[in-house]
Amino acid sequence: MPARAGTRPLRIASLDYGIASTLLSLGAVPAAVADLADWGRWVVEPKMPDGVVDLGSALEVNVEVLTLLKPDLIVTTPYLDELLPVLERLGPVLRLSIYAPEAGPILDAAIKATGVLARAIDREADAMRFLDETEAFFDRCKARVNALSPPPLAFVNFMDTRHVRIYGNPGLFDNVLERIGIRNAWTEQSNFWGFQTIAIEELSRVKDRNARLAAFEPVPGDVLPTLSQSALWQALPFARPGHFTILKPALMFGMVNEARRFADLVMAMLEDDHAKL
Repeated sequence: MPARAGTRPLRIASLDYGIASTLLSLGAVPAAVADLADWGRWVVEPKMPDGVVDLGSALEVNVEVLTLLKPDLIVTTPYLDELLPVLERLGPVLRLSIYAPEAGPILDAAIKATGVLARAIDREADAMRFLDETEAFFDRCKARVNALSPPPLAFVNFMDTRHVRIYGNPGLFDNVLERIGIRNAWTEQSNFWGFQTIAIEELSRVKDRNARLAAFEPVPGDVLPTLSQSALWQALPFARPGHFTILKPALMFGMVNEARRFADLVMAMLEDDHAKL
């Protein structure tokens, strides 16, 4: 564990959104976060407190700012391994493996990584509370799902007017769907990040005509007007009324908080639909 300087909080720099949100749930506000300017666009919750420093792009982290910060701990992931020689000169480094071929199911890996992070910053009791609350939350979601008996659901982000990123197994969203008892309408194997990029017409490979499609914000501004005029889109079952929904953002490459936000958005969508019946 990094040495504490007296009783002051540890200065922790996070190069990953999921790690940063986990730190907040453990009661440890990070001193600096990469790509902080887009936090509200992709992560949304939990809100990042004022005063946290933006380190710029994770792939081109601002070394000068990080040097001035004198971090007690820098937390990173295998995705940024090429930065390790630089990071290791600036402070102790903790590398959490979540989205990696060897990590296994993403939700399990995120839970495990939460424990590793908590031990590194002496927040194990906070992690136990947070993870216990998460399991209870998922249990409640599953009970609500059982009462609703929803159809299979597919989830996408629109990349442009022709392509979507669709989420499957293995992946955080797919793991959450399984945990709360919802069938993923997209049954094809994805990459270890949990997605495939496909042409919109390839959504026809979803065979269950009762399946619903949900797309996360942000949606490029030209997408919905283009779809409304697209014969390819109109031929898909998802184009029928009540089979396509736009949801608020959910971070697809997150950790436990992001899994919870995804489940919360899904449950709100299903229960809103049920209330309209």
